[in-house]
Amino acid sequence: MAVLRPLTDADIDAVAAVHVRAWQIGYAGILPPDYLAGLDPAAFARHRRERTPPPGARTLVAVDDDTVIGFTSFGPYRVDSGAGFNPAIGELYAIYVDPARWSGGTGRKLLAAARAGLAEAGHPAMRLWVFADNQRARRFYERAGLTPDGARQFYTPRGRTEQLPEVRYSARL
Repeated sequence: MAVLRPLTDADIDAVAAVHVRAWQIGYAGILPPDYLAGLDPAAFARHRRERTPPPGARTLVAVDDDTVIGFTSFGPYRVDSGAGFNPAIGELYAIYVDPARWSGGTGRKLLAAARAGLAEAGHPAMRLWVFADNQRARRFYERAGLTPDGARQFYTPRGRTEQLPEVRYSARL
């Protein structure tokens, strides 16, 4: 059974490895295969160490027998392509579970913790972005009570030109 706790510096490499594996499996058929094959856990870890998280943002890890098996990051809603934040709304920035652990309840536990954390921070609602073609994730969010709110945008992978449609989901907290 996974235990949730705040991210520590010692977790960053393991979180990056989970992040890359989840992208490579979960986004197969959505992101270009060569892009997914080129993802590097060391680069993901370096990026996490170098970036400054938004004010009030948190990351929780799911750990089973001292092994990081998933994580979630959440905080104030990003606006203007990430250049600013709307502290009145919460956002689920990321939620990933190692593909070997999918469908075991860890994702539901991480999502519940993110919702609780956003509510405790005073956010009355939560939003998140998901690839329009990511049917597995969309079913997960819909079973958890989130619904598409009509907003759409495009995601362009770093160093690429593809524009991949995303839809926004929302829920009251």
